[in-house]
Amino acid sequence: MSQRELDALGEPQLRIAGLHVWVHGRQFPNAMDYWDGNWLRVTAYCLYPDSQVRTHGAIIHLGELFGLLRECQSLYNSVKGTAGLRCIEPNLRVSLEAEWNGAIKVHIDITPDQMTERHSFDDSIDQTYLPRIIEDCEAILAAYPVREPGAGGHPSGDA
Repeated sequence: MSQRELDALGEPQLRIAGLHVWVHGRQFPNAMDYWDGNWLRVTAYCLYPDSQVRTHGAIIHLGELFGLLRECQSLYNSVKGTAGLRCIEPNLRVSLEAEWNGAIKVHIDITPDQMTERHSFDDSIDQTYLPRIIEDCEAILAAYPVREPGAGGHPSGDA
């Protein structure tokens, strides 16, 4: 991805270590049901000094983002356990795990083509980065509220 393309995207709506995510809107803006109405079209870009991977499409469901928010809040409050963006679509997956020293181990799986490519990145962030991730999730969920929470066996209150 060129610098010009990155500049055109503006500021990412979600940042976790070397992962940047831009939200372009709902996949089906007129759908009001839980499953179809909550898919986000995104560009996810993972950048580290010696490599970069980009994927895009309707690959994040708001229920997954809500789960990440709740788990990051818990992780920040206790500095124990894990949090994750556990996407149904195989293009993106992020896990955060508290370590004994207050660091958060980050693992990112990202691929533009799950049939032919696999890319993984391991990183570490300080627990003080969690409030920014929480704020980013809250801002996305404020802009794109979950439609019909609790429907389809995916509760909004008990992720």
